[in-house]
Order: sequence, then C-alpha cells, then structure tokens
Amino acid sequence: MPENTAPIHGSKPYKEKKGEEYMNEKQLEHFRIILNTWKDELMHEVDRTVDHMKDDAANFPDPADRASQEEEFSLELRTRDRERKLIKKIDESVIDLDNGEYGYCETCGVEIGIRRLEARPTANQCIDCKSLDEIKEKQNKGK
Repeated sequence: MPENTAPIHGSKPYKEKKGEEYMNEKQLEHFRIILNTWKDELMHEVDRTVDHMKDDAANFPDPADRASQEEEFSLELRTRDRERKLIKKIDESVIDLDNGEYGYCETCGVEIGIRRLEARPTANQCIDCKSLDEIKEKQNKGK
C-alpha cells in the first residue's frame, strides 16, 4: 500500500515507529499542530468573508443583480456557518488533547488510530462505533 505523503494542513503524515506508545508527546504535538493550523485556515476564511461582504456590498438598482449578490452572500454565510461549527469541534478536540482524551473513542474507549485522525482530526469515535451510529441513524430516518 503506498505511503500517504500529502500534507495535512501543512503537516506531513506522522510516521509511527515500531513499538511506539499510542498518543505519546510527539503524536500529541503532531495533532495539536494540525488542529491549530486548520483552525487558523478557517479563521482566515471568516475574515476574508467579512472583508469581501463589506467591500462588495452594493445597492444594485437592477433587482436581478441585487438578487444574485444576496444569493452569493447567503451561500457564503452558510459555508461560514458550517466552518463555525467545525471550529467548535476543533476547539473540543484541543480540549481533549489537553485532557489526555484525544485519540480515544468516546463511546468504547479504544484507540481511534493515527491514520483515521489524520483523515479526520476531529474524530471522537473509532470507525466501528461511528459506523454503528450511522446505521442507527439511517434506521431511525426510515421510521
């Protein structure tokens, strides 16, 4: 299987050493950098949106132009709202890092795994528990 070498929010994938303890100081620092860099990227986008909306807000006399701008701003605000929720999850993950709970499933307590956390740094469930939750959610929607 090819080694993943794509940067993860500016960080190279973590290379585990044989027999290395899970969530040791190096791993915790690796994920702290990923989470903080990701949050900084999102915060930059929030600032960019605010500046864009201030700079580009215009009172178009043409109703179609005005509607297009309002739709564009609406889409941008929806995206920023999703990112705001993601920033909250990142902050929760940093708290878990500080409390020694990061990297462990909040449902069953097993290790989430380095690769899963690199793919989704805010993951708080192992793949098995997450899959079970998704199956239950699908079943509940069918009722």
